[in-house]
Amino acid sequence: MTLPTQARVVIIGGGVIGCSVAYHLAKLGWTDVVLLERKQLTSGTTWHAAGLIAQLRATANMTRLAKYSQELYGTLEEETGTATGFRRTGSITVALTGERHEELRRQAAMARAFGVEIGEIDVAEIAAKYPHLNTAGVVGGVYLPKDGQGDPANIALAMAKGARMRGAVIAERTKAQRVTRQSGRVSAVDWQAEDGTSGTISCEHVVNCAGMWGCEVGRMLGTDVPLQACEHFYIVSEPIAGLGELPVLRVPDECAYYKEDAGKLMLGAFEPKAKPWAVNGLPADFEFDQLPEDFDHFEPILERAVHRMPVLGQAGIHTFFNGPESFTPDNAYYMGLCPGTENVWVAAGFNSIGIQSAGGAGMALAQWMVDGAKPFDLGDVDIARAQGFQANPAYLAARVSETLGLLYADHFPYRQKATARGIRRSPLHDRLEARGAVFGELSGWERANWYADPGQAREYAYSWGRQNWFENQRAEHMALREGVGLYDMSSFGKLRVEGRDAAAFLNHVCGADIDVPAGRIVYTQFLNARGGIEADVTVTRLSETAFLVVTPAATRHADETWLRRHLGDRNAVITDVTAGEAVMAVMGPRARAVLEGCSDGDFTNATNPFGTAQQVHIGMGEARVHRVSYVGELGWEVYASADMAVHVFDALMAAGEPEGLRLCGLHAMDSCRAEKAFRHFGHDITCEDHVLEAGLGFAVKTDKPDFIGRDAVLAKREAGLDRCLLQFLLTDPEPLLYHNEPILRDGEIVGHLSSGAYGHALGGAVGLGYVPCSGESADVLLSSAYEIDVAGVRVPAKASLKPMYDPKGARTRA
Repeated sequence: MTLPTQARVVIIGGGVIGCSVAYHLAKLGWTDVVLLERKQLTSGTTWHAAGLIAQLRATANMTRLAKYSQELYGTLEEETGTATGFRRTGSITVALTGERHEELRRQAAMARAFGVEIGEIDVAEIAAKYPHLNTAGVVGGVYLPKDGQGDPANIALAMAKGARMRGAVIAERTKAQRVTRQSGRVSAVDWQAEDGTSGTISCEHVVNCAGMWGCEVGRMLGTDVPLQACEHFYIVSEPIAGLGELPVLRVPDECAYYKEDAGKLMLGAFEPKAKPWAVNGLPADFEFDQLPEDFDHFEPILERAVHRMPVLGQAGIHTFFNGPESFTPDNAYYMGLCPGTENVWVAAGFNSIGIQSAGGAGMALAQWMVDGAKPFDLGDVDIARAQGFQANPAYLAARVSETLGLLYADHFPYRQKATARGIRRSPLHDRLEARGAVFGELSGWERANWYADPGQAREYAYSWGRQNWFENQRAEHMALREGVGLYDMSSFGKLRVEGRDAAAFLNHVCGADIDVPAGRIVYTQFLNARGGIEADVTVTRLSETAFLVVTPAATRHADETWLRRHLGDRNAVITDVTAGEAVMAVMGPRARAVLEGCSDGDFTNATNPFGTAQQVHIGMGEARVHRVSYVGELGWEVYASADMAVHVFDALMAAGEPEGLRLCGLHAMDSCRAEKAFRHFGHDITCEDHVLEAGLGFAVKTDKPDFIGRDAVLAKREAGLDRCLLQFLLTDPEPLLYHNEPILRDGEIVGHLSSGAYGHALGGAVGLGYVPCSGESADVLLSSAYEIDVAGVRVPAKASLKPMYDPKGARTRA
């Protein structure tokens, strides 16, 4: 094959996702698409995938992509003439414990909110739909009639054919060898074919769809793509007489799934402790290869499966298969424009859900590339969330040994990863640990989530009900509300933006006016051209030319990337200073007394009103105090350089002792912010949520002449809101809310909660969620009867446009 010397895009990798990206780009009119596959199409992981195609995922947009995949696979054969083997067999998931049954009931409620057809079924109905199943110990399940299965390789080959039909060039046995990079762009890809030919393709874009090789190809492209191959096991039985067509069956409590195929039964496993494979690099000649059998590793799964599915034990094993699949540190795949680059994209790391995800992921990435903006919120999978240290092979091997098994583990709220811990620590870590801190992990940071009482086990006892730390959180929450608490915010991102054009640059990126006097703090958002929210930050003016942008820990990398992509040729420098300062939030009615007890600073409203920062002495050191609050109380965020942080902490604790100061965790911070209806980025506000519909119009100043999203804000003000964010309080104090619970208005589902927590001061669970409101007044909107579906039970809820706790914000300004 003669390859072109120029292309609009070069795609590296010919598995199902590479074929999908090529197909969808060609479908959108990019005819000069080239896909390079080092061996043969599908020869990495795609060929041995199980081919389970489910609709329901953990979030609305991931479900949206999975539903699209299913719909696409149902039409590909007619379009391309290539059979995909797609069948809507339905799927059943069964629960063997009460906790798993609660999870399935909550998933069913979520599915109803997402528009996915689902039914809760009892043991008799399960037995009727799957007569070969031993139902001993089964307590219930869910049935999704439109789920299905397909032939993974043929699905990929059908999309490859569809791409070729529209002009794309797909070259097998042609490896991308190296690239030419210039100023953050890849300008050309060098290739080498197995027949000895070679060449160079100049290109406008390159997409890393290399699957297991994604990390390696990422390094070649100058980007971090943290993923690691793991061994994945399944067996296929001998033919079973009279087996018939069956739904896909998942028994997650036994780490197993079952699929009927051509009269045989497949048993696959997601065991709790997985085996990373080829940690030191993948074999260069890998192609349609199997890994060595490890029956000892698989035997515990098989023993339970033979008990659960007696027909499997009678049939005998035809095939024992072990093949590699790539997994990521957080079990979410990677998609999007890679940070630090202008034209390097990725779609890789699909965590054993590549077939069901590939159609939608390819569609979304292609749309993003064509439009230059995400088609909708893809924060769950955006590559910008990845941290550089996560590409460390030692880290990956440790973490993915756990993440494979987490696919079928109980998906409890607040569940923490157990592996690869202790990598990033606050300067205060040891002080907090000595006082009972129970740590969680986010983006590698160890964070004190709650504090154990003396003698209490410092660990999570997971549940869908009140977990073992519920009363600890209540005490911490009420200390913040009624006395004074201190929690560690050191993990929050801190970006210093300084230079001659810093003010003008930030005013272009931010919705609010940040050209304020030094010492002022501005709450604002980074908006996109549609008025959606790309980041939720505070900006503190430190001097005429220097600003501090504070971001959530999880989005620091993404927010820095957004700033850098919009900097242009302005005279400003962006520096990540997160690790340089510890941050201690001192919050509550007694917060002023604590600060006055260890500082010579003036913390009165006259000198240090809400929304201002000042440099002060604390103990024998110095710090900068920001009078802001994410919990809705009088309080200060105390910034101390890493070298003085422990001293400042000790001074605050000593001054706080007579005031009853209590150490608090980030779970209490979250429950307090939920009571105040403060938005949580990534849940309540995302890039597809318009800033006005999110209720944040007060943070946008359209009298500024030029900022990203200004036209969209003005247009929405003119046209009116289509939906708005409401706060809900359950009238029954017992049920708990997490997120994604359906919102019912006058008996009809109108949306779902974007976040939830327990409001200890309000006396019940609270949540936030969007509801349609086009053409309605606030009175009409709030006069309806609202309910929240909690695991299938409709619970009446009070709705409000204003925060139910301290609606006028008087407490923060006390």
